[in-house]
Amino acid sequence: MVRMNADGPARAAHRPPCTFVVVYCQSSNAEPYRAQLNEQLQYFVMKYPDLKLLPITDAHQDSATQVSQVQTFIQQKVDVLILSPNELAPLIAAVQQACSAHIPVIVLDRTVNTACYTSFIGGDNHKIGKMAGEAAVKALPHGGNVAELQGTLSDQPQIDRDKGFRDAIAGHGITIVYHQEAKWLKANATAITQRWLAQNKKIDLVYGENDDMALGAVLAAHKADDIKFIGIDGLAIPTGGIRAVQLGQMYTTFIHPTGAQEAAATAEAIAHGKTVDKKQALQTTQITKDNAADIYL
Repeated sequence: MVRMNADGPARAAHRPPCTFVVVYCQSSNAEPYRAQLNEQLQYFVMKYPDLKLLPITDAHQDSATQVSQVQTFIQQKVDVLILSPNELAPLIAAVQQACSAHIPVIVLDRTVNTACYTSFIGGDNHKIGKMAGEAAVKALPHGGNVAELQGTLSDQPQIDRDKGFRDAIAGHGITIVYHQEAKWLKANATAITQRWLAQNKKIDLVYGENDDMALGAVLAAHKADDIKFIGIDGLAIPTGGIRAVQLGQMYTTFIHPTGAQEAAATAEAIAHGKTVDKKQALQTTQITKDNAADIYL
């Protein structure tokens, strides 16, 4: 195992040679997107025999828990720390502590309010939100009422997906009649949507800031033909957004790449002292009835 220090890679005498310990601090394993990210990261790290990925930690959407997990890994002097921050601000100090300990940090999917990291890998959530808004405009050419299921309000992806969506629908006769935090979870979204529908205010479209929430709304609406559903994530799994679009349960979704393959490759490069890009932007693809089957396969 090799530990990164101020002078670059330095082999610790008590460690086996040519093995680098990588850790991943996940914000929550409860979301299908994050569970898929975990599986993909484990798969791609195995492509590099000199990397050893420790068991992925789950912060359960609790920032204090995640800070403690990061601090534990710092004390263990791991070689590369991969982090998907639960929230922007609370993780600043922990990331800076890792930086001070000369542990390279890969920030994956969710940003953190400090520049003291080695590489950020993720999609453009404002752009994806804007694309979702543009899809809503197309779905409602004469305007209409939208209900928005929001992720955790303090999460940057939620903030960006909300703003992008609202930017796109402005001036098109579309009104957001309901919006509520569902913390990215299907069960929460189902309960919230049921309450909205019980109020008998017309809803033409539901925008879920991730597919899990959009599909929670689908469950609550009981296949209502007069409501369209838009999500984000586009996972190619049986219960994911691509399949839901293919089956006609959702109007559209957008692939938000996990970045797992890029994270594994970046960890390998960092471990060997190579320079990596400070920001690695991942691209999205819109899923429609026309391309869902091919992309799912």
